[in-house]
Amino acid sequence: MQRDFSFELTYQDAQTHARCGIIHTPHGDIETPAFVPVGTQATVKSLNVDELKELNVHMFFVNTYHMYLRPGLDVIQTFGGLHHFMGWDRPIITDSGGFQIFSLGRKKYSHSLNQLGSIAVPAGRQDSRNQVVERDQNASPVLVKISDDGVEFQSHWDGTKHVFTPERSMEYQWILGSDIHIAFDDCTPYGVKYEKAKRSMERTHAWAKRSLIRHQELSKNPAVAKALAGNQEPGTKNKELSSKNKVYQALYGSIQGSVFEELRKTSAAFITSLPFDGFAIGGVSVGESKEEMQNVLDWVMPMLPEDKPRHLLGVGEIDDIFALIEHGVDTFDCVQPTRLARVGRLYSFGEDKKPCEVDITKAVYAHDKGPNDEGCQCYTCTHVTRGYLHHLFKTRELLGYRLATIHNIFWIQSLVSQIRLAIREGRLVALKNAWL
Repeated sequence: MQRDFSFELTYQDAQTHARCGIIHTPHGDIETPAFVPVGTQATVKSLNVDELKELNVHMFFVNTYHMYLRPGLDVIQTFGGLHHFMGWDRPIITDSGGFQIFSLGRKKYSHSLNQLGSIAVPAGRQDSRNQVVERDQNASPVLVKISDDGVEFQSHWDGTKHVFTPERSMEYQWILGSDIHIAFDDCTPYGVKYEKAKRSMERTHAWAKRSLIRHQELSKNPAVAKALAGNQEPGTKNKELSSKNKVYQALYGSIQGSVFEELRKTSAAFITSLPFDGFAIGGVSVGESKEEMQNVLDWVMPMLPEDKPRHLLGVGEIDDIFALIEHGVDTFDCVQPTRLARVGRLYSFGEDKKPCEVDITKAVYAHDKGPNDEGCQCYTCTHVTRGYLHHLFKTRELLGYRLATIHNIFWIQSLVSQIRLAIREGRLVALKNAWL
């Protein structure tokens, strides 16, 4: 199969580990460093694909777990993969589904499952297969059963039981047809003890090898891969496909180890010893402090090969962006810009010229005839006033969410674009000081 996926390093900052590059994929190039919006349900909430392109989004993140449950992989298969399903012809990255499954352990999911008549299970109970039913810190029952083989869980929508294994996660992501997959991993919550983090890391490593084996099997047998991806009828495993149909899908290995230096370095050494196309750093957006997140990057990033891309999972607040890019992160995803937009918080600059968030729902903006951000050239800031935005949010009009989302994504994209230029011109530190 033709490997039309690669990473090209174009610039290296002399003062930090920041770098610019290009990730080449079958659906186009991604100029790095790059912010990757999260499109959980195969949509960056409230925006269509043309608007995303206008906002210079080259890739966004889709969650395997959510696609698996709704609309279901059979639906995605009917359309021939996510790209056709969404009408999006640029790169897509999908996660393994692991983080969402383990997130079922949080109280907000436990409550909905209990309403379905689920039975609470004592914390830490183990059976003969070394399966553990996890519980959150408030002792709410969590219906996720983790074993060395995989994870059994109940849907947070209807309580039906499902199983994810490394092999199934790879197959599901091939069906989705994303350009970048992530190996199935065991993501521990923040605050776990060393021994539990170590067991979790070892499980992640075992699952990484299994994910890689299944991924390679699918890569080497494009007929099976295409059948999974919905581009031909299932059951045609031995049918040869023409070379033009052999689209390579990349796989990133996931580095875990919680906030423990020894474990993180062990995980980085192990995952980079395997022939992954790139690397994802997980478990740094589950409750740890910003200092601890930076510690993880200090330990891990120097161990990653320079000729492969690095993705940081779930991080992207304004003050984090400079730190993660200075460490050499190439791409990063975060729900923060779109989530803030939906509650009426828009990025802007304060009187001190420093980044801030404007709560447009406050009464002080009701008569404001100015734009949210005087210097911003996004559609929202060049077409509507703060007073109008305030009205839309107070009346819960859907247009308000759209306009706020357009602004926040544009604002983040503008920042990252400035950072890329600053790296190339050798003034990243000066830009950081000006912003922060």
